[in-house]
Amino acid sequence: MGLKTKDKAADAQPVLPTLKSVPFLRDAPPRALKAAEDHTRYFGLPGGWQLFGPGDASDQIYFVVSGSLGAFRVGANGKMELLGHIRAGEPVGEMSMIAGEPHENAVFALRDTELLSMSRHGFMNLVKSDPQILERLTRVIMIRMRQARKKTGRSAEPRVFGMVAASPTIDLKQRARTLSHELQGMGMRVAIVGEEAVGMPATYFDELEMRNDVVLLLSTLGDTPWFKMTQRHSDRIWLFARADARPSKPLLPDDPSPARQFRLVDLVLLHHGGERQVTSTAEWMEASEATRVFHWNQMDQNDARRLARTMSGKSVGLVMSGGGARAYAHIGVIKALREANCPIDFVGGASMGAIVGAALACGWDDEEIHHRIYKAFVETNPLSDYRLPVVGLVKGHKVDARLKEHFGDRLIEDLPTPFFAVSTNLTQGTFKVHTQGLLREALRATIALPGILPPVVSQKQVLVDGAVLNNFPVDVMREAHRGRIIGVDVAAPAEGLSADDFINPPGFFGWTMKHGLKSAPPIANLLMRAATISINPNQHRSITDILIAPELKGIELRDWKEYEPAVEEGYLSMKEALADVKGPLASIIRGNAAATAD
Repeated sequence: MGLKTKDKAADAQPVLPTLKSVPFLRDAPPRALKAAEDHTRYFGLPGGWQLFGPGDASDQIYFVVSGSLGAFRVGANGKMELLGHIRAGEPVGEMSMIAGEPHENAVFALRDTELLSMSRHGFMNLVKSDPQILERLTRVIMIRMRQARKKTGRSAEPRVFGMVAASPTIDLKQRARTLSHELQGMGMRVAIVGEEAVGMPATYFDELEMRNDVVLLLSTLGDTPWFKMTQRHSDRIWLFARADARPSKPLLPDDPSPARQFRLVDLVLLHHGGERQVTSTAEWMEASEATRVFHWNQMDQNDARRLARTMSGKSVGLVMSGGGARAYAHIGVIKALREANCPIDFVGGASMGAIVGAALACGWDDEEIHHRIYKAFVETNPLSDYRLPVVGLVKGHKVDARLKEHFGDRLIEDLPTPFFAVSTNLTQGTFKVHTQGLLREALRATIALPGILPPVVSQKQVLVDGAVLNNFPVDVMREAHRGRIIGVDVAAPAEGLSADDFINPPGFFGWTMKHGLKSAPPIANLLMRAATISINPNQHRSITDILIAPELKGIELRDWKEYEPAVEEGYLSMKEALADVKGPLASIIRGNAAATAD
């Protein structure tokens, strides 16, 4: 049913938007727009409601008049993953309508949203009158396909952040001003809005978004109209809490807002120095149902910059693959990145890449990383406590001791840099992402190469080396943040095995007498090769912004003494890549170098 001219009896009613108000159609002939209104209807969609779902028929195109929509897909873990935002003035449902196929993803209202829908027949008639509409639509489709693949487009990022204080003792205005200063230093336009905006219409918030790159809505937790409005109008909620306080449960009141419904909540834990430990980070995360956690020590500028980069989509994630002794190259990569003043805001990896990544996430400097990794893996081989294999060739006691010596009882959620490790869940046949709990336990799981090290049993799940299913977890990093990704893949190419050790082998005891347990038995080579043979050398490489794959000629998975050449090759490869870096990542590095110099 088309939009009709309002009669005198309806003069007191608000005027409904028409196609002329849609920027996307601004150049279409007025007569064609008027004709298309017969195939157009206006409606409102409350925040959290679904516009369409996967498999739904696609016989319409929609235009967002005000508010915001979110495109979602079902991830490998069965949960909804946010692909991107659709803002006021943008079309939605265009790909499926043009293709004449059912919708592939789901679209929900992220806040109260007004829309105009047009039938496929009406849209095609409009295109005939102005072919440039189809050209603009094609451009939108291409951009969104690129964003869905890499998740780096501006419209795919949250812009409105609800900064919610868990306690009235938190000076939220000071925190907001600090973040605003850092954001403005990155060339971003920022608006800070408080309770004075309560009761403002939806168009007020749409205009804020159009005029600014980031909007900060400040509210204290409580049963107030402004707090409820903050939840409804925020793309993401950042809950600011004191580390020296205990959360109430439930912490956030029940609310149907999309930010809560889709778990778009982050925790910023504030540390004031010397506070007594009254609770844990995990307790705060559970109470707030937070997806991510950040730590802000006092008013530390580096922490503020990391938060600002995360808000602006300019954060940098470093992903490091497994590769046995070849993973020493990651140490050289870290050194080169630090020399270039490249920020590292998120860290993740699999197998030995996770071990080196954990050292970085702990905040260790280059010298400490070198000292600890060298002592743990080079001075003595932690995989040398061989035994007659039952579930593993080695007992694993030496590995356990090394991990406890160097990582102690650190918890992943307490690390200064957000970190994840990936292991393989043999019970469920999927990979597991470790973002909470004892760091050393996660690291023990991610390096439990099947047949070499005994698996880890956690909550009745059998966990082994992350390299088995996801050796280069760039996809996990892409879900962790919206910024840029540097990937370092040291996975060994398919290496041949000598037949000599496998033809008429002397048996375990004969080999023991010959070698005295000073080198790996032939079965070690066989097991390591068998466990890593399925690694796809191209997996996830295309979604990195910088990819390096150090050659590491002559260095194999088990060459634990080849430390210096591997580190040097990683360093030189990263230096070479940084010399050629261009685009947004180059701007981030330059900006961080300038800020650090100041």
